[in-house]
Amino acid sequence: MKRLTLELDSSIRPIYLRVASAIRSAINNGQLKPSEVLPSARELAKIQKINRHTVMSAYQELIAQGWLESKERKNYSVVASLPIEMSQAKSDQRLISDQFDWPVNRQFESLSTTKPTAQFEYNFAGGMPDLSLFPFKEFKYYMNQSLLNPNLENLGYGNNQGSLSFLEQLKTYLRRARSITNKEIIAVNGTQEALFLIAQLLLKSGDRVAVEPLGYRPAWNAFRSAGAELVALKQHAKGINTVHLKEQIIEKNIKLIYLTPLHQYPTTVTLPLEERMAIYSLAVEHNVMIVEDDYDHEFHYDSQPLAPMAANDPNGQVIYLASFSKIMFPGSRIGCIAVDQSLVPALLNYRAVINHKPNSLVQEAIALWMKDGAFERHLRKMTKIYQQRRQGIVEALSHFKQSGVDFDYYLPAGGMALWLDIKGHAKELEQFCLSNDIYIQTEHQFHLDKQNNRNRFIRLGFAAMDCQRLVQGLTKIFEFLNSREK
Repeated sequence: MKRLTLELDSSIRPIYLRVASAIRSAINNGQLKPSEVLPSARELAKIQKINRHTVMSAYQELIAQGWLESKERKNYSVVASLPIEMSQAKSDQRLISDQFDWPVNRQFESLSTTKPTAQFEYNFAGGMPDLSLFPFKEFKYYMNQSLLNPNLENLGYGNNQGSLSFLEQLKTYLRRARSITNKEIIAVNGTQEALFLIAQLLLKSGDRVAVEPLGYRPAWNAFRSAGAELVALKQHAKGINTVHLKEQIIEKNIKLIYLTPLHQYPTTVTLPLEERMAIYSLAVEHNVMIVEDDYDHEFHYDSQPLAPMAANDPNGQVIYLASFSKIMFPGSRIGCIAVDQSLVPALLNYRAVINHKPNSLVQEAIALWMKDGAFERHLRKMTKIYQQRRQGIVEALSHFKQSGVDFDYYLPAGGMALWLDIKGHAKELEQFCLSNDIYIQTEHQFHLDKQNNRNRFIRLGFAAMDCQRLVQGLTKIFEFLNSREK
């Protein structure tokens, strides 16, 4: 029998598993052949300068895994027929000829870029807060408190509606800041989980959902995952064509209306009060559910924002969604559903099937953060900063306008983004930006019907960067646009 020398990976613990891994690699790469006899435990221990019992443990592990066999009082040898893990012999003859064909029966368009948006040098993502300004050290104190004094009941499987202290603080906040008083609150792992729960629970295959023609694709995917069909509503400069909505409700038996009324996604337009009332009246008359996605209510600058539709919902037909992703950071994955009490049991029972509840310790920490008043202080600070950045981007746009670049934009009273009509070359601009480490979103990403793409609108977020970087990024964008016009 030839001498066997193994390369041991020092990162693997304990040592006997290190030896077992090295022997398995030697078999896979052809250093050891099927049926070949291995050195005795004593001999291999001497070669590798390790304990004999360590080698014996490694041999026993490989016998249990099916790589080795033992002949009593004789020797250890490689099995004649190797485990299926060895998919390629040294001769490069594949043991498995074809890749497994996964039966994926639901395909959705990819929403990701080549890298996370936060890694771009200039990040104009429309819903991205400035992560560098979140008070991590301050929040660490509240996380520590939730660990030092844990509510043991919340750490179990019970009470999947959410931490009681978190729900209490959130209910108070929604009452004071958004005038929502007649709803029960359910904590969720972000708005996307809420949309999926609603779709799976309330929609069936073939049901029709009315949506804005330019909108939030992840929400559309959630509805489609339940087999629903999307119906685009006609949209005008200030909102929804309610005459067209009524026609669609009657003709297509609409079951649910999905809206982003405060700052329409992506155009940022605020749905007027009279249209909200008209939509609600139609919903009541025809027994249609409304899902109101209020994704960035906190950031309003010129006036008090309109109260959500859910704040005036005597019939209990509006399901209200809110998230901490813009207040904290998207990775926090904490949000809420505000819904009529009658729907709560069904939502909780279904949610228990897929994801029992959000992180209880994080909920407790946020509750302490809110109770101390630090949450409100953080909101005031960020609102002031984002207002300054909005002013900075408006001044920069005014400068570029004066330089002769042809574009228009709508200035919302709040939010974290602007919707620009650059009159053409949007797709070309998107390619230029990707090549120059700039992240923007262009209109083709938001159309329900791709054929309506006019290649002229872009969405510019202004929250994630300070004014200096905003201007630097905008300068690159408008230099490109200026070159296309010449």
